[in-house]
Order: sequence, then structure tokens, then C-alpha cells
Amino acid sequence: MLRSRWIAGFYSVALAGAACGAARTPSAAAAQPGADKSPVRGPSEVAEPVHLSSARRSIRPRADAGTVPPESKTSTPAASPTPSAKQESPSPAREGAACPEGMQLVEGDYCTEVKHKCLESWYDKSNKKTVCEKFEAKSECVGQRKHKRFCIDRYEWPNRSGERPEVMNRFHQAEVKCAALGKRLCTESEWTMTCEGPKFKPFPYGYVRDTNICHGDVMWDSPDMKKVALRDPAELARLWKGVRSGSQPQCVSDYGVYDMPGNADEVVASETTSSDFRGKFDSVHTGGPWYKGVRNQCRPKIYTHDEGFYYYFLSFRCCAEPDHQQTEPRTPKQRAANWKFEKVEQIAGFSREQVQKALKTKAEKGNCACSKGDIRCNTLCGTLLGPQAKDYPKNRR
Repeated sequence: MLRSRWIAGFYSVALAGAACGAARTPSAAAAQPGADKSPVRGPSEVAEPVHLSSARRSIRPRADAGTVPPESKTSTPAASPTPSAKQESPSPAREGAACPEGMQLVEGDYCTEVKHKCLESWYDKSNKKTVCEKFEAKSECVGQRKHKRFCIDRYEWPNRSGERPEVMNRFHQAEVKCAALGKRLCTESEWTMTCEGPKFKPFPYGYVRDTNICHGDVMWDSPDMKKVALRDPAELARLWKGVRSGSQPQCVSDYGVYDMPGNADEVVASETTSSDFRGKFDSVHTGGPWYKGVRNQCRPKIYTHDEGFYYYFLSFRCCAEPDHQQTEPRTPKQRAANWKFEKVEQIAGFSREQVQKALKTKAEKGNCACSKGDIRCNTLCGTLLGPQAKDYPKNRR
């Protein structure tokens, strides 16, 4: 696979509101359908290394943070979830509850454009982007307020505290997995609203960037893109620098949803109507991954990766309608284009029923008995990550 640059740099096109001075961060509304994609795709763009600058840091990196750990450091099998880890996969809504178990009700006003004033920032040359470290403790809604009420998973898929967020799914595969549980992918505005809370904060925890609260600022580790494209389990394990869902007790929004910015990046469904690159694809990335030189902020979005894109730090979570209402699994763009969900399943390479079967098998047996090279089975089961993967250390100051 040929190397190519992220369009306009690794997370530099996200538009969004971390520059010095007063910054207005707009959002979006509904759009035209995205293009159909082949079931087998590799990453459409490859991240370039994120180099350190002499700018201010939110954390002090470990002494070995800039090096790829030798094989001896990553040979220990990944720990399984702790026995006390709470099962957060959903079940039908409890009597009187607005949302199914494992989901959180979000209700309030979403603002289409928020004004923030940055007080301290630094420039990341590799991404051609200014990162705001400290905002004035004030958020001003200068756009429209739109009332929303929806349910959202507390954690990234598989929505279980104590497990790793699942990565390496293409957009339509994530969509089918949500649909298998009677849910759908969250939209960009739903994700942003949940992260910002009712006060429209730039970070779920406040106005000062802290990547110890929501995991970030990890040094670049030079992925072997040929191996990533082949879903090589050892390479995916080497590249894993995330932490487990629910292990960051302060990384929670005012609506009670965990791990939104930082750690694994997340894919959401587009609502953007513009005719430029922002409205081209159904796939939108939000939150930012664990690497240094990205905002790890609520509102910035990436609009330049198509639906065939997958990556070793890209995850997702699901949303649903509240109050026992039926949830339509198709995205706003797919509904506008009159897609049938069977088309989504065809592009994904598996159906809702096949996801349900894989989840049942994994719950009963602990795995899906996939062979090492069976990409489809391991994608269905969420077992692409090799056993050598180690979670990133918690104590990094």
C-alpha cells in the first residue's frame, strides 16, 4: 500500500476552534448520500509522524515515549477485563427507563456554533495546527439552539467498562454492528452535544486541556502500513497505546458518558450539507486519538476520510431513540438517498444477524474460534488485536 498524507495534515482540516483568540466552531445539518464503497478497502490516507515541538505540553512524556518498545516489552498477553468490570452491553429498556441498559439519556440544547476564546496555545508544525491549551472559562452560543433527546452508549463499542474500545472497523461495519443491537451510529451533533454538556465546554472536563484526564499526547510510533492494511495482529498489538473503557474516571461528560475525546478516535454519521469536502462523505471522525499534536477536544471534526477508511485507533459508539421508540439504523444521508439497509450490509460484508451470532458465540465461549488469517471472522468478533497488546501506563506525570 502506498503511503499518502492525511488531507491537509493529520487532523488539521477539522475546522474547529482551537486557534488563538476568539474562535467560532460551527457544526452541521443533513446532507446528500455518500458514495458506495467496495467491501474490501484499505486506509485511504496514512498519518504522517507527529513530531514534538518545543511548545508547552499538557503532560511530561515518559523517557521512552519516543521509541517503539522492543518486542520483549510487548510480549505479555493483554489482561482480560477485571472480574468486577460491569457489563454495559444493552438490553431492552427497563420498565420506566428512557434508555436501554448501558446507555445514557441525553436531553437539552445543542448549539450549531459556539464561541470560545483561547488564552494559551502552541503550534504543531507536523499537523499545521494550533492546539489550544487553555480557554477562557466561558462558552457563548452564537448559532442556533436545537433541542435534542436521545440515548447514547456510555462507552465505545463493545460498550463494556473494563474492555478495550474496538478498533479497525470500516464505517458501514460499525453501522451494522450498532444495528445488530437495535441501535445506530451517533450523528456528529449528538456526539458533540454529549461531549460538551449543557455549558458547551471545549472539553468534557472543562476549559483547560489535560491529556492525563482524557488519554492523549503519546509519541508517534511509525506504523507499518502494509501490516495495518493486512490487519496483522502483532503490528496492531504493537501500535495499541490506548486504555480500557471506564478506566479514566474523570473523563466523563456532564451527561455521564465516558472516554469521548482522546484515547481511541471515533467515527460518527455526517449531517453536513455543504458542497465542499465537509459534505462529501457520510463518515466523520471526532474526538481525536491518543497521539500528540491533536486537539482531543469535543467540537473539532475530520471530514476527509471516506467510508472505507479503518485504522488502529479508530473506534465508535452507538446511539438510539429514547422512550421505547424504534431506532432507524440508516444514517441521515442514507435515508435521504432512499438506501435499503441491505445495501449497507452488503458493503460491510456481513449482516446484522451474523453480528448477533458472533456476539452470542463470543459471550458463550470467550471467542469466535477464528483462525489468525480470517479477517472477516476476526472483524465480526472484534478480535483483530493481537494478544501482545499492552494498555498504556496510567501514571505518566
